[in-house]
Amino acid sequence: MDEMKSAFERAMERAESLGKASEEDLRRWKYLPEGEKLAAKYLINECDLVVEIGRYDDDARQLVSEGAQGILVKNIDLPRNELAKKANKKAMEAIKELKHDKVSLENVYTKLRRILNHYEQEGEQQRGQAYEAVKRDVEAKMRQALQQQSGASAPVRIDVESQPQFQQELRRALAQLESQYLTLLGEYRQEILGIA
Repeated sequence: MDEMKSAFERAMERAESLGKASEEDLRRWKYLPEGEKLAAKYLINECDLVVEIGRYDDDARQLVSEGAQGILVKNIDLPRNELAKKANKKAMEAIKELKHDKVSLENVYTKLRRILNHYEQEGEQQRGQAYEAVKRDVEAKMRQALQQQSGASAPVRIDVESQPQFQQELRRALAQLESQYLTLLGEYRQEILGIA
C-alpha cells in the first residue's frame, strides 16, 4: 500500500520539482491580470485606463500596462461592422497612450490602417465577387446533378442561397479571403506588442 500515492501527493511532488516561483514571476502573476481587467473595463467605458494605471507604483505600473496592452491588442480586429471599427479606434488610442516609442507605433499603425481600410473597401468587393462565384459554381453543379437525375434539360429555378452546400462553400471562400487579412493583422499585433 506504501507504493501507491494519491494524485495529490504526486501533484505536490511535481510542484516541488519545479522549484519556487521567483519574485518577478509572482509580481507578473499579480499585476498582468490587473492590467487585463483594467483594459476590459476601459473597452466597455467603465474606467479611464491611463488614470487607473497611473495609480500603481513604478514597478507595478509597467506590468499592469503590459497586461492592459495585451488585451487591447487582441481587441484590434477586422472592421466587419461599425462596432468593430469603434473598438479598433478605442484600443489603438489607448495603446498609443501607454507606449513610449510613439514614432515606431505610428509606423505600425500606418500599415495597420492600410490593411483595415483595404479590408473595408476592397474587401467588400472581394467578398461580393466570392459570393457570386460560389453562387454560380454551386448552381451549375446543382443543374448538372438535376439533369443527370431527370435526363431533362428544362430550365428549373434553383434557390441556391438556401442550400447547405452553398452556405458551406461560401463560408470556406470568405474564410480564405479573411485569412490573408488575419495573417497580416496578427503580424502587426506582434509588432505593436514589441514596441516599448
